[in-house]
Amino acid sequence: MKKSISLLLLLFSISLFAQDDLLDEIDQESPEDNYATATFKGLKIVNFESTKLTAKKEFTFVVAHRFGTVKNGFESFFGLDDAVTRLNFIYGVNDWLNVSVSRSSFQKIYEGALKYRLVKQKEGGSPFTIVGYNSFLINTALDEANLPKLEFENRLGYATQLLIARKFNKNLSLQLAPTIFHDNYVIDNNQDNTQYALGLGGRYKLTKRWSLNMDYGWHLNRSDTSPYKNPLSIGVDLETGGHVFQMHFTNAQGMNTNTFLGQGTGDWGDGDFFFGFNLSRVF
Repeated sequence: MKKSISLLLLLFSISLFAQDDLLDEIDQESPEDNYATATFKGLKIVNFESTKLTAKKEFTFVVAHRFGTVKNGFESFFGLDDAVTRLNFIYGVNDWLNVSVSRSSFQKIYEGALKYRLVKQKEGGSPFTIVGYNSFLINTALDEANLPKLEFENRLGYATQLLIARKFNKNLSLQLAPTIFHDNYVIDNNQDNTQYALGLGGRYKLTKRWSLNMDYGWHLNRSDTSPYKNPLSIGVDLETGGHVFQMHFTNAQGMNTNTFLGQGTGDWGDGDFFFGFNLSRVF
């Protein structure tokens, strides 16, 4: 476990060194600098972080909501009775660095994160935008009554991602997100604490204010005895003056990287998925 944590910290260190109308706010770069603009309009594609950052000295408040499974029908009013919520506060320290803190009702998780741009896609320059993302979480829902040997360090988790995106034209953007995440406590004894995944995501612009978004997390070392599934999410973005409203369906109810990648319980083939939304407001 110590080696796994050291690896994550090493990757973190390497990465650090290596709205009068919202549409105008998001497309911040001048067209004269030949940088790609508006690769993604939301800070997330659906569950995965996108390469978009909150602008310098701006504050973004994100309310993310996942209802319960629609599979239970009227018994839980198609999931409305079993919702979880995440509140995320993000500040743009400068043009390339964001800091954030959040709280999720799913496992009562508190999380802090850094998101930082390393490279920007540019005509005649880099073909990709590359952004790093590192998070640190505390799972406060673990119960000492059921886990008598529980210590504080067992509540901790970490994630490191490299977000590699390309805007191919005015409508289509795609992203890869190689990810390492680590939980000091895992339910399945056969599951490694350090887990690996490859995120795939994309956005296709339908109109000036609407886009179709999708992302998928391919877990690379899931235990054969694990009950969890790879997360697949499909939805739409709606841009209005002052915020982006994302509506989607996903088979993972958790919204932190460790939870939607490592603990997605839904099965699309069985009709077991969740409706949700992300609502961002820039101040």
